[in-house]
Amino acid sequence: MSLADENPHWSFETLAVRAGQERSQFNEHSEALYLTSSFVFDNAAQAAARFSGAEPGNVYARFTNPTVSTMQERLAALEGAEACVATATGMAAILSTVMALMQAGQHIVASRSIFGATQQLFGNILPRFGVDTSFVDGGTVEAFRAALRPNTKLVFVETPSNPLTEVFDIAALAEVAHAGGALLVVDNCFCTPALQRPLGLGADLVIHSATKYLDGQGRVLGGAVCGARVLTEEVFKFLRTAGPTLSPFNAWVILKGLETLSIRMKAQSANALELAQWLEAQPQVARVYYPGLASHPQHALALRQQASGGAILSFDVKGGRDAAWRVVDNCRLLSITANLGDTKTTITHPASTTHGRITAEARAASGIGEGLLRIAVGLESQADLRADLTRGLG
Repeated sequence: MSLADENPHWSFETLAVRAGQERSQFNEHSEALYLTSSFVFDNAAQAAARFSGAEPGNVYARFTNPTVSTMQERLAALEGAEACVATATGMAAILSTVMALMQAGQHIVASRSIFGATQQLFGNILPRFGVDTSFVDGGTVEAFRAALRPNTKLVFVETPSNPLTEVFDIAALAEVAHAGGALLVVDNCFCTPALQRPLGLGADLVIHSATKYLDGQGRVLGGAVCGARVLTEEVFKFLRTAGPTLSPFNAWVILKGLETLSIRMKAQSANALELAQWLEAQPQVARVYYPGLASHPQHALALRQQASGGAILSFDVKGGRDAAWRVVDNCRLLSITANLGDTKTTITHPASTTHGRITAEARAASGIGEGLLRIAVGLESQADLRADLTRGLG
């Protein structure tokens, strides 16, 4: 029995530190890191029982490892999920979900405003295997309802979206998806369960790139799928065979990140709001995209389903790509990298990085212009962040 099982009513902060841990015979205080490819059985009968699933226990690190199991149980507890399956990356989590739950001839409805790699997967790779995707422009519930087909299996959204922080009504989309016989899958990467719990709003599965805020310090790659056991069990079956597996070391690092998730998200969200307000007042900035601002079109919705606006913002610089690149090239403090979720503030030009592989037409349809910059706000001094940006905006 894990420590969290002793008190299922612990608060989020306590679960983030304690959930899922089962101490070994050494009674360690910090979670153990099990670096092994396989596990030894007491006898042939036990080996057979473990492989068949008749007896619980570890078999082979492609699909069972105690450190990974601890990470899965902790994240499931934080998301309010029955179960969690950890994967090598966030994209592996999305791919595993689709491969586990869909088949040729079925259909996905996805928001247009999703991560570039997800657009590539849905738009260019899955059609080779007979799975088509309709991309919905605009965030209205009616647009999603209109895109449903009799063979629609999944409705997929990021909320807030990458990079324009578009917010989707999870509860309303869940009703639409379920009425059409589909599942609602929500990428919760930007908010994490510290700020938003989609399952409690009606979503069927939650996707994470654990590389981002769950780790929180830019150290390792990881992904996860959380939800009802009847669904995650299908994802697990795919992972067991195909092997997009989270390594025990990465799971251990993510466990350490989860311990500070709540306090980091609160602090970084507060920093992001302050920076967004400052950017909105700069004459060189045409528009700021941040759910915590009253100017955001889904601000009221964000207040209802999120604990705060989050730590990601984007803004359009007047003057297009040249002006945007000038801001980036003048940064001395902000890290010029496409990753996000770090305690170090990062800046990127989505049109030439995260969304550079999709067509110009697709970028335009998603609202990603040449003057757009995305900032993932970290824990540095606000004065220092403003000074760094002022050099390029001046």
